[in-house]
Amino acid sequence: MRWRSSSLTIVAVIAVSAVSFAREIEKVRNDKIIVWEDILAPGEAVPTLSGKPALIVYLSSGRLDVTSQGAAPTKVDAKPGKLRFETTGFREIRNSDSSPLRLLRIEFPDRGSPERWGRSGLSSHYQVLFENDLVRVYDIFIPAKSNEPQHTHKDRVAACLSGAELTHLFPDGRTEVSTLKTGEVVWRKGSTHIGQNHSANDFHAIAIEPK
Repeated sequence: MRWRSSSLTIVAVIAVSAVSFAREIEKVRNDKIIVWEDILAPGEAVPTLSGKPALIVYLSSGRLDVTSQGAAPTKVDAKPGKLRFETTGFREIRNSDSSPLRLLRIEFPDRGSPERWGRSGLSSHYQVLFENDLVRVYDIFIPAKSNEPQHTHKDRVAACLSGAELTHLFPDGRTEVSTLKTGEVVWRKGSTHIGQNHSANDFHAIAIEPK
């Protein structure tokens, strides 16, 4: 009986250790937005129990089981730059693929604003992906060796999918070199500028502007 009890204990320990959770890195926190980068190995999950409105932005490709609050899990095919918003947040996000997966998980502690920004101020080739009372999300793509017209960004999170070195030209005559590397996630203050991609690489990023 003593050996049997010990064996059951070993089995229980193995079962508990098989339930693993993702590596979570806080990237941005202010009064309008909280951003975590989650890195999920195969089978890993991140539990999110706050119940606050939340946004997922996928940074790599893969397959997930996403469980919203009060709902059953749903299968999701993730691709870089794709996103999903839930008004009451997520209960669990699990990597059901065989490769690691990176994503941004974003919460909004503020109440936001009913004002709609739409394409206001944006460069003509930017693509608005999502907007509600809390956030505007848009896709930025600047081909290598090209310029974009003057445009305006609000305070934002920039998630870089393909890095490049840019030069920003400001209305007051100032210039500023702005380099984002592939995979970087940064907080940027709002500004009006002309963007020049003078590198050999296309620049691709997702901008997340809290309201």
